[in-house]
Amino acid sequence: MRQDGAESAPGHSLTFSEDLRRVADSLNACVDELLPLPDGPEQRVVEAMRYSALNGGKRLRPFLTIASADLFEVPRAHSLRAGAAVEMVHCYSLIHDDLPAMDDDDMRRGRPTCHKAFDEATAILAGDALLTQAFSVLSDDATHPNGDTRAKIIATLADAAGAAGMVGGQMLDLMVEQSDMAEEDVERLQALKTGRLLAAPCLIGGLLGQADADTLESLDAYGSCLGAAFQITDDLLDLEATESDLGKATGKDAAAGKVTFVSLHGPERARNRAKTLVDQAVAALSRFGDAAEPLRAAAAFTVSRRS
Repeated sequence: MRQDGAESAPGHSLTFSEDLRRVADSLNACVDELLPLPDGPEQRVVEAMRYSALNGGKRLRPFLTIASADLFEVPRAHSLRAGAAVEMVHCYSLIHDDLPAMDDDDMRRGRPTCHKAFDEATAILAGDALLTQAFSVLSDDATHPNGDTRAKIIATLADAAGAAGMVGGQMLDLMVEQSDMAEEDVERLQALKTGRLLAAPCLIGGLLGQADADTLESLDAYGSCLGAAFQITDDLLDLEATESDLGKATGKDAAAGKVTFVSLHGPERARNRAKTLVDQAVAALSRFGDAAEPLRAAAAFTVSRRS
């Protein structure tokens, strides 16, 4: 147990699944506190926000935020809030991705998507509100006492989520002629759409700990490789997993004619590429020694998960 009274870091004696669940439980309590239900008609949009932000999920991105911050003994109260902000951005993106104008999905995490449980207009507003709430959380000195540090964290998440990151990747996904995509085009699209929002939590953890530039570079390298491996595994799961495994429709990439690393090279080569990326992610953590074991376990989980 840490001297500041915060919850101890993810422990080596726990399995990764137990580690992830313990962080998820703490994260859910934090999100619950950050999204209180108001009185009045605006309560409906907050209900939709809570429906999407508290409906399960692996909570991998907050785990990466917290495990990275733990390398620098950041108080858990700070890293949980930052992790909650990251998860709010992720959940906003899922709400909007599921809309009829985008991926048109009816199920997410084993239950109706936000626009099916509520309606399209409410879902759009809930996504907008989660995005803005994330930056409100990060701007509060309860997340970090140093204003310059908070500003760097906000800029990092904004860059990862915006036109230079996730949103830009989604735009590419909607615009490109899939049949004309080469491997480098696929890698760039997926690095923007998925990878940036998996690397950003690692950087945010380092920024919470006021890490130096070289250390932040190592965390960024880890997160970028992990993000690429995560996306390849997602593509494999879309091809091979069942709908009950994923809690959403499968086979959508093939049905839409999307070009992925899997469609270009086949499942076996894709699996080997994902494993190589995990090895590269783990190598980027060498400077941290045993303290980075939770992050190493997260990298291994990336390619072994079934949902």
